[in-house]
Amino acid sequence: MRKSMMLLLVLTLLFVLAACGGANGNNTGASNPEPANAGTTSNTGNTGDETVAEKTADDKPVTLRMTWWGSQPRHDYTLKVIEMYEAQHPNVTIEPEFANFDDYWKKLAPQAAANELPDIIQMDISYLSQYGEKGQLEDLTPYLSNIINVADISDNAVSGGNVGDKLYGFNAGVNVVNFQYDPALLSKLGVDKLDPDWTWDDYVTLAKKAKAAGLYFDTGMRPEVFFGYYLRTMGQHLYNAEGTGLGYEDDQLFVDFFGKLADLVHSGAVPNPDYMAQVKGVEDDPVVKGKSVGIWQWTNQFVALQQVAARPLEMQHMPGPDREAGLYLKPSMYLSVSKNSKHKEEAAKFIDFFVNDIEANKLIKGERGVPVSSKVKEALKPMLEPAQVQVFDYVAWAETNSTPVDPPDPVGSAEIINIFKTYSEQMAFDQIKPEEAAKRFREEANAVLEKNK
Repeated sequence: MRKSMMLLLVLTLLFVLAACGGANGNNTGASNPEPANAGTTSNTGNTGDETVAEKTADDKPVTLRMTWWGSQPRHDYTLKVIEMYEAQHPNVTIEPEFANFDDYWKKLAPQAAANELPDIIQMDISYLSQYGEKGQLEDLTPYLSNIINVADISDNAVSGGNVGDKLYGFNAGVNVVNFQYDPALLSKLGVDKLDPDWTWDDYVTLAKKAKAAGLYFDTGMRPEVFFGYYLRTMGQHLYNAEGTGLGYEDDQLFVDFFGKLADLVHSGAVPNPDYMAQVKGVEDDPVVKGKSVGIWQWTNQFVALQQVAARPLEMQHMPGPDREAGLYLKPSMYLSVSKNSKHKEEAAKFIDFFVNDIEANKLIKGERGVPVSSKVKEALKPMLEPAQVQVFDYVAWAETNSTPVDPPDPVGSAEIINIFKTYSEQMAFDQIKPEEAAKRFREEANAVLEKNK
């Protein structure tokens, strides 16, 4: 009897020790960037009829929301990338939300105010600081290497999403601003080829020729992007290094740039804002419709433009002089994770897939910018269509013909973009003179930026 009791006690003790060892084993590797219960099933708190069982993050159903802006071709392939990811991760469902650029930010702002941002957010350089410093974006630094593979991505490409010491956005691709045009429409101006070393005066001359030929030469310029480029060619910057004020002192720079653009609208060489307000996507673009010779935009937008236009298009360098000082390699956009996401680790896994998976990037084809992964870039080369080759080659050229990018736009830049838009439209309609607009813009922009002191 005593032997039986001793044997029973020994077996019981062995069982208890084995159970304790199993619990410790489940805790190993718990250095996840988020709490263990956010990405894995914990034994703590299991009650009722449920049996405790080991369960990995890949087994747990997860629903993520992802939002982005863009044209219809971008929507189409992004949905396919999502489907590809869901097929490889059956436990993950990704709900898509998308819009054009202007409507996108109008939708995102109230979501942020309600603390209901999507898990994965396509983010622009003009808004990264604003959303990041307001505590609405997750710092991705802890996710690097262990979740987001950066072995084939340069430090410069990664750091492009830094605001201070926080990585609020992961670089989705690299692009460069330029002029994209239809050579067949250019020939109607009596011009066979654009001079690669053209100047702003050459641009004005060509725009007047387009007007005489019954065409628009272009469709206008986003003020903050192209005035920013112009300032850099003059050795100036739109914002100061601290983000507490404008980075240029001489308002004549504003007058020269915007006065020239307003004159082109007044003459009919460039469409007015009312006309452009009717353009809701690339399908409606005057270049696609054969009404404008070209468009000023980023290289990552070239493929969609040519795809929808369905005819050969070309790319032209920005006007000079001092073009190299003005040009820079810009993160085309970022992929961010919202601070309010309940599945930050899973969101980071999708970002890793988006930037590093070769099959996914065969669908993306550099439309969000030339890939930051050298391995992906090399794998795509043999399969690129002519338009993609043009983009990759242009960005490769710009790598040695540009200067470092400015820091991400400071908090308040979104408000300044609206101020830019107001005064550029008023100048286009001749409701205000460039000199007065320059003065008012400085006052209002500095009032916004001074809040960062």
